[in-house]
Amino acid sequence: METRHFFEWMNWTTPTAIFFLVIVAILAVMTVYELVSPCVERKGFLPISTTRGDRLFVGLLTSAYIHLAWLAVTEASLYIALAISVIWLAILLRWG
Repeated sequence: METRHFFEWMNWTTPTAIFFLVIVAILAVMTVYELVSPCVERKGFLPISTTRGDRLFVGLLTSAYIHLAWLAVTEASLYIALAISVIWLAILLRWG
């Protein structure tokens, strides 16, 4: 089957492709990091003990909520929501 025909139904846009490539890259880096330096559960400001993967999952999920809330309350650029999400994810991974 021709590749172009196979992916035609997906209607990829450049931002969509970049989004999924970044997620894949994050997962690849986290996998290598886990192999090099296995993590231990720890308790930060989150009310449960978490691993790096747990904090990444919570961070990605809350980043989606940040974007949805941003879309609901303002028409300002989503790049601001992206910046807030990146800062939140960094804080969560470090101290969560």
